[in-house]
Amino acid sequence: MTAAGSNSAGVAPRRDTASARLRIAVVNWQCRDNPLAGGAEIHLHEIFGRLAAMGHEVVLLCGGWPGCPPRATLDGIEVHRVGTRQTFPFLARRYWHTHLAPRGFDVLVEDINKVPLFTPTWRAPKLVALVPHLFGGTAFQELAAPLATAVWLSEKPLPWFYRRYAFEAISESTKEDLVQRGIAADRIRVIFPGIDSQHYTPDPSQRATRPTFAYLGRLKKYKGVDLVLRAFAACDVPEATLEIAGAGEFRAELEQLAGTLGVASRVRFLGRIDETEKCALLRRAWATVFASPKEGWGITNLEAAASGTPVIASNSPGIRESVRHGETGFLVKHGDVAAMAGCMRRLSDERTLVEHLGANARRFAEGFTWANAAKETEAHLREVVGREEGR
Repeated sequence: MTAAGSNSAGVAPRRDTASARLRIAVVNWQCRDNPLAGGAEIHLHEIFGRLAAMGHEVVLLCGGWPGCPPRATLDGIEVHRVGTRQTFPFLARRYWHTHLAPRGFDVLVEDINKVPLFTPTWRAPKLVALVPHLFGGTAFQELAAPLATAVWLSEKPLPWFYRRYAFEAISESTKEDLVQRGIAADRIRVIFPGIDSQHYTPDPSQRATRPTFAYLGRLKKYKGVDLVLRAFAACDVPEATLEIAGAGEFRAELEQLAGTLGVASRVRFLGRIDETEKCALLRRAWATVFASPKEGWGITNLEAAASGTPVIASNSPGIRESVRHGETGFLVKHGDVAAMAGCMRRLSDERTLVEHLGANARRFAEGFTWANAAKETEAHLREVVGREEGR
């Protein structure tokens, strides 16, 4: 007589992957509560929090910060924090094998948004590499040469280590980058991020009476905030203001640059702001301005669009997919300060154009939902779990 749950050969029957509860382990450098968390962490929690709410078991292994609790539950996700930003990559693998691998997860998802952890060496049963974007040469715009070189070199082995595994990219631009690096296109599933269009909403009554431009994001060199400042100064609209929301080590240099450009009195550095302040800023701005040379997607662009606010941005990988040129805002060649200034000047002169582009942007944003992104991710993970080995 055979035991329940086995067959005469002593092999467990195949799970019905079309309906079974998935046991999902996710590894990322940070969780959303980390003071250094950004768009990648928002994306992770929006997707996998919804998968947890759908009844799947979701565990996140990530780094912590000084004084943080080692365990937490966030968005229904069981969070294990190990070490800090500096020590996490050296501690993660051992923690996985000691505490998490014995729990028999169906799939391990590595969110590769910093230096890869090379989880194929962790011997997980199934693996998915989730890639918002890769740094490539942009690392040299932010980091000192030795560290930038280390980041650049860490991405080089990706095609060799991960070539047998499934990938999930958040944009066509990221997929193209992966293909150029040697990952087979048929192993990459593109699943666009969503936006909470009930949280980010338009309110024309809150639009500033004078031209107001905004930047929201981390104040890091590679984000191109200096280009935004230069374009604002060059647009030569004396009544216009620029509000910069975000924190980062580049702030002091940006404040100095604003003074050098003669616009310090019309530029407000808001620091880190909460969600209430963020929504208010997006609604009162005549446009947000984004000049990064490369992003996975540009989630702030979609937040602005959902708020009925146009976007002026560099025509860069990832970003160009979250802005429709001439319809929801304007795309300019990256680094073309004069072109960006011209867009600011045009919107400053045409309040009706601001409202027209903003209405289009809102309709565009409504096509992207986190619920759809979560469902597509669930389907992809089921497909990977149910796939025969070697495929």
